[in-house]
Amino acid sequence: MELQRLLSFTRKAVDEYSMIQKGDHIAVGISGGKDSLTLLYALHGLKRFYPNPFELSAITVNLGFPDFDLSPIHELCGKLQIPYRVVESDIYQILFEVRRETNPCSLCAKMRKGALNQAAKEMGCSKVAYAHHTDDIIETMLLSLIFEGRFHSFSPKTYLDRMDLTVIRPLMFVKEADILGFQNQYQLPVVKNKCPVDGYTKRQYAKELLVQLNLDHPGAKERMFSAILNGNIKGWPKRTPHRTNRTGIIQTN
Repeated sequence: MELQRLLSFTRKAVDEYSMIQKGDHIAVGISGGKDSLTLLYALHGLKRFYPNPFELSAITVNLGFPDFDLSPIHELCGKLQIPYRVVESDIYQILFEVRRETNPCSLCAKMRKGALNQAAKEMGCSKVAYAHHTDDIIETMLLSLIFEGRFHSFSPKTYLDRMDLTVIRPLMFVKEADILGFQNQYQLPVVKNKCPVDGYTKRQYAKELLVQLNLDHPGAKERMFSAILNGNIKGWPKRTPHRTNRTGIIQTN
């Protein structure tokens, strides 16, 4: 995927769900994976021409895994001239050595997001950007249906009143396959995930299930995503669909 295409999808999400306002300071949560690095490139590119001027910073919550080298991320943020902060934590030790969790994902996510949001507030940020893409949104819906018995997925934009922060998901219209293509084309400096349960989670099950469903019923993934967008899910903001004319200008329908 070319950068211009990535920027088009990002602009679509930002515009349709009013994710960025003038004067925002956005913290990008950087895990070191392909998704968060693609988001960093997307918002860095959008910042150059978006009509609502905004500032950009990057934050990594270091979970404390041994030999987790973040120097490639430092170099990338330096190249892009984006302020970068690493928050040190003992989340790994708490989960795997003290509590010995067999299903650590939920608690890990809660602790990681808490540390990220706190760092964002300390840096004067008004918003935090997560790198969830189209496939993530559909997988979350499947997990909710299977394990919670409800039709739900996380929102494109969520205000956290206790933190006075807004979470945004600008990659919501970008497919994981396109992110993989972007990673390969632009040689993103991905830092390998050190988590010992990576690939053995309920989310991995939902990912594999989605692949199989789409193989058995071509187009199923797109239809499920449309159902989510049109599903009036509680907590989702109002959507204002846009279209692009031949000059590339985004217009309101």
